[in-house]
Amino acid sequence: MLFRSTRSSKKPTRNTIGRNSLALIAGCFLVAGFVAIFVLFFEGGSPLVEITTRGNYLGQTGIFSYRVGDKVSGIRRFTLTAEQDGKVHPLHQEEFARAAWRNPAGPLELAGEISFDLNKAGFQDGELKLIAEASDFSWRGWFKGNTNRQVVSMLVDTVPPQLQLLHGQRYILPGGSGIAIYRLSDPESEHGVRLNGRFHPGHLVGDGRDDVYIAYFALPYDHRQVEELKAIATDPAGNSTSVAFTSVVKKANYKQDTIAIGDTFLEAKIPEFVGYYPEMTGDNLEKYLYVNQTLRIENNNRISQLCADSAPERLWRDSFQRMPGSSRAGFADHRTYSYNGKIIDQQTHLGVDIASTRQAAVRAANSGKVVHADYLGIYGNMVLVDHGQGVFSLYSHLSQMDVKPGEMVDQQTVLGLTGTSGMAGGDHLHFSMLINGEFVTPLEWWDQHWLEVNIDEPLIDSRL
Repeated sequence: MLFRSTRSSKKPTRNTIGRNSLALIAGCFLVAGFVAIFVLFFEGGSPLVEITTRGNYLGQTGIFSYRVGDKVSGIRRFTLTAEQDGKVHPLHQEEFARAAWRNPAGPLELAGEISFDLNKAGFQDGELKLIAEASDFSWRGWFKGNTNRQVVSMLVDTVPPQLQLLHGQRYILPGGSGIAIYRLSDPESEHGVRLNGRFHPGHLVGDGRDDVYIAYFALPYDHRQVEELKAIATDPAGNSTSVAFTSVVKKANYKQDTIAIGDTFLEAKIPEFVGYYPEMTGDNLEKYLYVNQTLRIENNNRISQLCADSAPERLWRDSFQRMPGSSRAGFADHRTYSYNGKIIDQQTHLGVDIASTRQAAVRAANSGKVVHADYLGIYGNMVLVDHGQGVFSLYSHLSQMDVKPGEMVDQQTVLGLTGTSGMAGGDHLHFSMLINGEFVTPLEWWDQHWLEVNIDEPLIDSRL
């Protein structure tokens, strides 16, 4: 018996396949559309919000910077407010309309600086909160967008530090040193003396008093008058106070000297500098002028940098000792250089040259810490000693250095031997004194009477 299957043998038609394919494609497009809409309009990244303050304090004027960013949909709204004890003060607000239906719909970044008067705003000394909040053009959050905020707690301090001047230098020379002694109420303040635009930091006097400070300062050798002289203190909130005082500038006479430069000197000296500074070009005279001008400035800038970080305590005592020998050149001598009878340069000698026997022992002028012992251009082999509170001594043209940075020295310590390294024509010691990187005459620091009258006695009197 034969049986016939009851299953249909009918095959899908091309129309049926086409309809199914179109439905599948339409579904894919619909899903892709939903995905695209979600990605475009429902992105989930929160905006970047940053507040940058100058420390944790706000003074009479509150100053801070802000930066807001959103890399996808852009920034819709940004607000800055200050809050204290429930009182809110709007500081800044920016709001943007949608600029396009595709991303970005608003600015990608905002940045600026805000300042406001805390007293006028009604804020009192104490804690205050700075609140920055930003939202973007995303449709998340029921079309409110992604939101981010930063809250920074600050301390309002509108009272300037109290400063009482106990002593101010009465007389000073161009190229001379001076001091101010003062009592200060806020130890966190930046304080010192400002002289003709240059700031000289103060330090605790070191005699057990925790509110009395001393600041050493220097009048540059080429300044003939004091245009600004005051003790000043600025607390972390930016509040400042100052007390001006006067100092009579005494007359200073500097020697004029002429130095003839010959080929023999150039042939002997220039190879030394080329070994350390191969970038020099030109003939020997051009290289000499580069050293005496450009390199001199660079060397003095480096010395100033080395003097920027001095020990806070006084490391020296009594007068600074002078190496035995004859003086060959003085502080602030004005030098004119000639070559073949023609003037080629003019410079100022910022130290005292002392000649003794060849390769004589050079001892530290006073107790301190070695901060530099290396070759430095026109100074050759040079040792720099920090005596604390901004006072430094410098020893150059050495043929040999016997100390290293970090070593503590006293007046018995041999730093090295005299020589002719650097811009030296004969064996000698070039000795300099510096106050916070400013070259000053060593004559005052070699003079015990000057130190007693100008430093020791005022310190004693400030205790009365």
